Amino acid sequence: MKICSVEHSRLEDGVEVLSSRKIDWNGIIVEQYQAPPNCVGEQSPGALLAHLLNFPSVQPMQLVQQHGERWHESIVKQGDLALVPAGQTTYWRGPTDSPLSYLCVYLQPELVTKMAASADLNPDRIELIDCFSRFDPHLYQIAMMLLAEIKSGGLMGKLYAESLTQVLVIQLLRNYSSLQPKIIADRYNLPPRRLENAIDYIHAHLDGDLSMAQIAASVSTSPTYFASLFKQATGISLHQYVIKQRVNRAKILLETTDLPISNIASQVGFASSSHLTYHCKRLTGMTPRQITNSKT
Repeated sequence: MKICSVEHSRLEDGVEVLSSRKIDWNGIIVEQYQAPPNCVGEQSPGALLAHLLNFPSVQPMQLVQQHGERWHESIVKQGDLALVPAGQTTYWRGPTDSPLSYLCVYLQPELVTKMAASADLNPDRIELIDCFSRFDPHLYQIAMMLLAEIKSGGLMGKLYAESLTQVLVIQLLRNYSSLQPKIIADRYNLPPRRLENAIDYIHAHLDGDLSMAQIAASVSTSPTYFASLFKQATGISLHQYVIKQRVNRAKILLETTDLPISNIASQVGFASSSHLTYHCKRLTGMTPRQITNSKT
């Protein structure tokens, strides 16, 4: 299920700069905004359908925030996080003497619930806890990586964004939930037969929009742990493995057929020929055109 609707904070003269909506990631929307000095934003009870993570992307500034009945005035800086769980009332007022730039991450509540359940936690007993301005370089780094992926037009693919989203949700469950549980995958492993089946599934579906949930389900493994177990077993991250296999298959097609590069890109699961060109050059040192021209 995807976030089909996210109600934005009511922002006076706010400008959306970048958004992941066109890339259409599952369960998460990432958007960057700019706002003029003395801007205000508010969210009425129940209007926000998603959990909201807000990161300022400017130098230290004064910010007034209200979540429910709680008020907080602080100096926020890059790397600080404001977390507003879905359905809460929130209000904030930006600095009076400088513009405001910030990054919003909207998470579908069902995504967090499913992640908790797959980690053997009772989702009915877990709630995310709001916070005003807490320095969290780990979450900030993930948010910046997602923003970079938006700027690239989804160059690394949905599986990459899905992997980052999974790490982000696990971090929230560990450090911003009512139970603050420890999610540990060490007691799990990926038997050789399941790894082989997962690899077979990947190769059989390279032309499609692979997701971590699909690959994990094909070998009856929890998607919460699958990415880390796959890397533990293979020495390479799941999304990088998929990209490598797509490039390998594209190289074979480039060397053995006369198909247009755009058709080959589509057949091996890349969103465009430019995406194929980027990854082909990165992994082989040659562009698709150079591989085609080198045929004997």
